[in-house]
Amino acid sequence: MVKNRLTYAISLVIASASLDLLIGDPRWAPHPVELMGSLISFLRRHIEQYAGDNPWALQVGGILITFVVVFSSGFSGWLIERIAFHYVLIPNILKSLIIVIAMASTIATRSLIESVLEVITALPHNQDESQLQCAREKLSHIVGRDVWLLKRPEILRATAETASENAVDGVFAPICWMLIGATLWSFSTNLPGPLALGWAFKASSTIDSMIGYKYGKMRWLGKAGARLDDILTWLPSRLVLLTLPLVSKSILKLPYLVKLAWIDGSKDISPNAGISEAIFAYCADVSMGGNNKYKGHIIIKPKLAQNYPEANIQSIKRVLKLTLRLEILWLILFSIALPILSTSKF
Repeated sequence: MVKNRLTYAISLVIASASLDLLIGDPRWAPHPVELMGSLISFLRRHIEQYAGDNPWALQVGGILITFVVVFSSGFSGWLIERIAFHYVLIPNILKSLIIVIAMASTIATRSLIESVLEVITALPHNQDESQLQCAREKLSHIVGRDVWLLKRPEILRATAETASENAVDGVFAPICWMLIGATLWSFSTNLPGPLALGWAFKASSTIDSMIGYKYGKMRWLGKAGARLDDILTWLPSRLVLLTLPLVSKSILKLPYLVKLAWIDGSKDISPNAGISEAIFAYCADVSMGGNNKYKGHIIIKPKLAQNYPEANIQSIKRVLKLTLRLEILWLILFSIALPILSTSKF
């Protein structure tokens, strides 16, 4: 029974990732992240009104936002799992389909690829301001930095960096946490499973992207959410660090690339973003890092693979191809594991 639960749960993870690759997020369908974002905005608005400029009150409010949003998201996923396992009137195939669709909403491979391609498609070959403005508009949907004065080279660098970092946040970290949830199901289906942990991680990531900044009120309000996201992304970012060279042309240099990426990425103030971007930089042959502006505040990011060429359209496409190849490799490895798990003795 234990191995049956585990193989079933892993097969759900594989199916959800495959569904995301095939159809992505339909724009007409409501998305759980939109609800998470609305809840974050509602809580932030009321907490800021109450806390004012008091750092201590803002930090407590940030803890409250983090707890409420992450717990409610994870609990909602857990409830859907409970219904799927215990509500006998729903056919099993429909239960599985509901969970797969819900889990697919936590993975953003197709939407990430489409969003990045929209930016580079809108980018002109010259510095025509009207055409640059269109590319900036597209870029503003996927980055948190100020984009409205960026020139073509800076737009390209920003696109390469967000494609690399979001590959971990939006693809590999959700998959990793859903697999952890699948493992918990092997002990008991009453524990949070892949959907519960997938939605909980997505809530944490959304909090970090919305208020996890280090300036103004958000340096206190977003502190708890940013710390939690750092903790939850720690393992996935290191798994990507170790496995991304396997799908690059530099597979034989794996130890060397990992070492270089670790040295460069560890200089970043983020314990995960620097490492994630660095391994993509070395595997895609593109330099990253430099000065970024967030809400008027300049943040100096360390240079990654600084002896490599600056970002261009080809290197950005290589980042996307590496993301897709690595996800497929992960899914293949999970698929190979299924028959092994189904025949092993627990």
